Amino acid sequence: MSENIDNALEESTAPESEVTTSLPSYGTRSEGEFVRAVKGMWGAKGSGDTSGFTGLEDTVSIAHPATPPYGGWFDDVVAALDEDLRADGIKDGIEKVVVENGQMVIFIPREHLRAAMTHLRDDQDLRFELCLGVSAVHYPENTGRELHAYYPLLSVTHNRYLAIETTCPDDDPHVPSVVSIYPGNDWHESEAWDLMGIIFDGHPGLVRTAMPDDWVGHPQRKDYPLGGIPVEYKGAVVPPADARREYN
Repeated sequence: MSENIDNALEESTAPESEVTTSLPSYGTRSEGEFVRAVKGMWGAKGSGDTSGFTGLEDTVSIAHPATPPYGGWFDDVVAALDEDLRADGIKDGIEKVVVENGQMVIFIPREHLRAAMTHLRDDQDLRFELCLGVSAVHYPENTGRELHAYYPLLSVTHNRYLAIETTCPDDDPHVPSVVSIYPGNDWHESEAWDLMGIIFDGHPGLVRTAMPDDWVGHPQRKDYPLGGIPVEYKGAVVPPADARREYN
């Protein structure tokens, strides 16, 4: 499978597609998603930065939209998916297209995720038969879009690889499940819920995969406490670092 993915990535540099349909621009290159503002060399606050770079300021952003034509087969895929969604009466089914490092990520609003995934699987011009799970990322300062769900897709038929990404806010962490479309995502959605707190609506049964069933919180979120709390697992208790007994 890894060889197929490598070949698919190489194909992204293929000659321009023969698509004559004019693709719309989904956003502009400057509209990246805000991640954080960094001040100083290490982002330390107060008097903790001893690097001498306290005047250094930078804004970190991600996922800057690409401008069509995207090149190679990317244009064919975006045009086909856009056409399928519009046939469903969905005019805003594609939020933006990001092309970086030879790979394409299509951002889909969460309310249209299932429709997009169904077309990506079933359309003969797309045929992304395999969804290689879902992973999640937490950007606390990306207001209203703090949680991102990332779905890598592989087309065995066309030997192509791309990713779908959708977002949801911290205060409404709901994304529709795609298990009925890609059954292999069952465990992966449970893991993303367990560690990141995304609730996949329609999942047959979200369960903890790493943490105990009665665990409170989602430990891979960036705002989760790093220490100073007792850790419980299967009845055993590990006290926080500041309360452990010393044996000096």
